[in-house]
Amino acid sequence: MSGPSASGPLTLSALDLAALLCSRVCHDLISPVGAIVNGIEVLEEDKDEETRHFALELIKKSARQASARLQFCRLAFGAAGSAGAQIETGDAEKVARGLLEDDKLKIVWNLPRELKPKNQVKLLLNMLLVGAGAIPRGGTLTVDPIAESAFRVAASGLNARLTPTTAGLLAASPPQNVDAHGIQPFYTGILARDCGLALTAAAEGETVVVTAG
Repeated sequence: MSGPSASGPLTLSALDLAALLCSRVCHDLISPVGAIVNGIEVLEEDKDEETRHFALELIKKSARQASARLQFCRLAFGAAGSAGAQIETGDAEKVARGLLEDDKLKIVWNLPRELKPKNQVKLLLNMLLVGAGAIPRGGTLTVDPIAESAFRVAASGLNARLTPTTAGLLAASPPQNVDAHGIQPFYTGILARDCGLALTAAAEGETVVVTAG
């Protein structure tokens, strides 16, 4: 790992970046996969029909969660095609809704359905994760285009805030070394710079706005 310098932001080696992203994906999958295993054990050992029904519902719910997280991670962190590939924004919307939308958080998607360079779409999905992290109690994520290749994600909710640590990670100037917990916002900044876009994040009242333009 290299530290920040006067000439540029903090950088990671390819091996460190890959390892930290893999750790992040594994962390996201441990909970639902573990619940599936627990549910199967109950089905095998318990003969009570009510308990078995509960276990089966847990398995179904956890399998859906694991699938949603894998589909999202494939687009947000994975190669998602060969070099120079494009991704349909409709596919990005689908995986974002599948992972993030629930009874507490809603997505307002104002982007047209079109093909865009994969790293732009990966950037957008990671901006949504940053926005969702700013409203842990729930709220609304609004996605708007602001130019041909630029996006704006507004996260509105009770006590919406972006932590100083997250802001530093987005700018590649964290107060300490990047770990698996912080790799996602750090990676968001990498994607923005790769796309030639300036990434900003700021609070506006009860809204945190993340912009790449």
